[in-house]
Amino acid sequence: MGSKIRLGILGGGGDSLIGVLHRIASAMYDKYQIVGGVFNPLWEENIGFAEKIGLPTNRVYKDFDALIEEELKLPLNERMQVVSILTPNFLHFPMAKKLLENGFNVICEKPMTTTFEEAKVLNDTLKIARTVFAVTYTYTGYPMIRQMREMIKNGELGTIQKVDAQYYQGWINPIIHNKEKRLTTWRLNPEKSGISCCVGDIGTHAFDMLEYVSGIKIESVLADLNYLYSDNKMDIDGTVLLRCSNNVKGVICASQIATGEENNFIVKVYGDKAGLKWEQENPNYLYLMKDGKPLRVLKPGHTYNSKLSLDGTKLPPGHPEGIFDSMGNIYKGVAKAINKEPYDHGEFPTMIDGVRGMSFIEKVVESHQNGNIWVNIENVD
Repeated sequence: MGSKIRLGILGGGGDSLIGVLHRIASAMYDKYQIVGGVFNPLWEENIGFAEKIGLPTNRVYKDFDALIEEELKLPLNERMQVVSILTPNFLHFPMAKKLLENGFNVICEKPMTTTFEEAKVLNDTLKIARTVFAVTYTYTGYPMIRQMREMIKNGELGTIQKVDAQYYQGWINPIIHNKEKRLTTWRLNPEKSGISCCVGDIGTHAFDMLEYVSGIKIESVLADLNYLYSDNKMDIDGTVLLRCSNNVKGVICASQIATGEENNFIVKVYGDKAGLKWEQENPNYLYLMKDGKPLRVLKPGHTYNSKLSLDGTKLPPGHPEGIFDSMGNIYKGVAKAINKEPYDHGEFPTMIDGVRGMSFIEKVVESHQNGNIWVNIENVD
């Protein structure tokens, strides 16, 4: 293919899990080379981290503005081609906007921004920039999720009747009951996280996933959120009823106070001929259910799977594919787009996914605050 894509990274230093995930994913298919970035706002930790991971320090910058300024001084064939944004939520919008305005491709963590208005501005900016923009709804990269999408698209479930997603975690349980901790955690700070914690963090995964696999659009929501304490400004649990295109109904249940749960993300789609179910904690299994028929279990790497699923499968059948592989498949799809190679539009979530995700967050909060009423999701193009 030629030289690797030059990748810059913002955030993700220290012991950041998301930083490790992105760095490994970018290396997985030998498509990218990390050339620099800003890993931490503190210079000592920033430069120290770069040295720790064996990165040359000549393109490790003191801050984001310095990165833009210095990279633009380089010849086009040397400067960063794409920059991954792994910072806290409130920095996503200003960073992504300036990167687009200066001609960079962008890979952005979710939620894409902190408000729907910011997301629409980014969408307009991208239309002018005409670069590649991906949002890392990571779970869309799993081979069996891609198989689920293709089976539904090919009509194997028949007419879709019901969609259902559950995303349960328990990590915030020991924080929310400690007043000092809940008032100092950045994820519970609206200035840094936006208007939502649970829905903004994991509920958007469920929203995007249901649209991704089913092909339907979620048109309106009715939400009931749980804040638990009066001094807590961010939801940490919620249930959202869904009205979708083609008269499909559904529900999203999301919680970060589900005591003992780790990362229990379950996606279910039911048609009039069959149903499909996938569980993130057992991602190699896709369950096909039909009335009067034995339960079938589909697994990655077999020839019965779709081209899209097999393209994202790196290991022979029987070898687990995990979260690093899922993110790696998204990076692989972005690489194809940057290199102007043919690619399936299911290979990575786009700006539109990010914008719709922000509309979902705001409409869920609006529904709850206005007495649990139906609110329409805004359409974007």
